Amino acid sequence: MPTKHQTLGEKGEKLVAKHCACPKCKRSDSLTQLRQNFKCADVICDFCGYLAQVKAQCSADISSRPSKVLGAAWSVQHERMEAGIYFPVFFVKIDAQDNFSIFYLSADLQTPDIFVVRNPLSATAKRAGWQGFTYDLSQIQNRL
Repeated sequence: MPTKHQTLGEKGEKLVAKHCACPKCKRSDSLTQLRQNFKCADVICDFCGYLAQVKAQCSADISSRPSKVLGAAWSVQHERMEAGIYFPVFFVKIDAQDNFSIFYLSADLQTPDIFVVRNPLSATAKRAGWQGFTYDLSQIQNRL
């Protein structure tokens, strides 16, 4: 049974695939969801191979750009950052009535300072020691 966060993420991925053209080749209806737990990417363009992440959050105000968004596993993100690899991100905000907005951050506008490492999960947590990160977009509002 998926968690509420997994369900929200799935909804965000479907919205991006349905409503967004590929940022690289500009084709409509070419973004497709990748399998669950694919590292660092959630959608792929089935024409040109463009990869992107999708991060969704519930929000009463879908018109404003997000300032902070939960990311995923820090170790995976950090390893790619050290290699100079950044994936573009679609940020999806969804309200209680399922209205939504989609914001986009290209890879070339990302800098290490927007990735804020979270504390590791406690020893009693189901996934003890796991460490995530948060996108702090407050510093780069003009890049979205």
